[in-house]
Amino acid sequence: MAIYNLGSINADLFYHVPHLPQAGETLAASSFTRGLGGKGANMSVAAARAGAHAVHIGAVGHDGLWAQERLMEFGVDTRHIAGLPDTPIGQAIITVDQAGENSIVLLRGANHAIPQTTLAGALAEASPGDTLLMQNETLNQRKAAKMARDLDLYIAYAAAPFEAAAVTEVLPFLDFLILNEVEATQLEEATGQTPEQLGVPDVIITLGGKGARWLHKGKRQDFPAFPVTALDTTGAGDTFTGYVLAARDRGLPMPQAITLAMRAAALMVTRHGTADVIPDLKEVTEARF
Repeated sequence: MAIYNLGSINADLFYHVPHLPQAGETLAASSFTRGLGGKGANMSVAAARAGAHAVHIGAVGHDGLWAQERLMEFGVDTRHIAGLPDTPIGQAIITVDQAGENSIVLLRGANHAIPQTTLAGALAEASPGDTLLMQNETLNQRKAAKMARDLDLYIAYAAAPFEAAAVTEVLPFLDFLILNEVEATQLEEATGQTPEQLGVPDVIITLGGKGARWLHKGKRQDFPAFPVTALDTTGAGDTFTGYVLAARDRGLPMPQAITLAMRAAALMVTRHGTADVIPDLKEVTEARF
């Protein structure tokens, strides 16, 4: 089985600041680092580190070959990443405060120029039962979802960065939807439907330090968070998503998959960085909380 991830690839530019900047404010950063990121890349790395065959479908610019190489080093299948010589790699400017909270500014770059031939070529290799994973940092999600439905794939969508129109466009195709508490409220306001009423078989709402909630066939199950001191929350949700889908792909029941993903996300928030510091399966299973 495999997870095909139509996802973004970014250069993450981290600035550590005393507090998140406000309008008109100038802050001095205490440090700067560059790393591999993008919600798509983070999820591909997490899925690969969790033991899945993760196939990334994306694009990088003339300045992004290093990012493709990093993905390969983490075990991600990079054969379906297009190189676009006239387009910059996507970028995320991330400020992180002393409590580990963050704010992010995105440059879409090559993430909004993934060739449709790249998408079609990747999904042509997929088999029934494989997973298609998407987020909202690329284009052509509805087209990908239609192709995946025809191929009998399990279709998963992470509703971030949140845009109600983008989510509602793919809702009819989804088997799995993951969103945070704020996004769940925004989607309910946009659709007039609660998460239970959306018709998606598996819905997970992440609740930050309170844990996560799984909605399945009219039933609700809550999972408490593992107690840790958060240093940096960037990428924790992406880590959770990659892990839960990888565990499901390996045949774990959803409650066990969610618990494993909760452990991975708990470890992730104790580290500074994004894709470069996502824990592997051995670290997650051996962690003591």
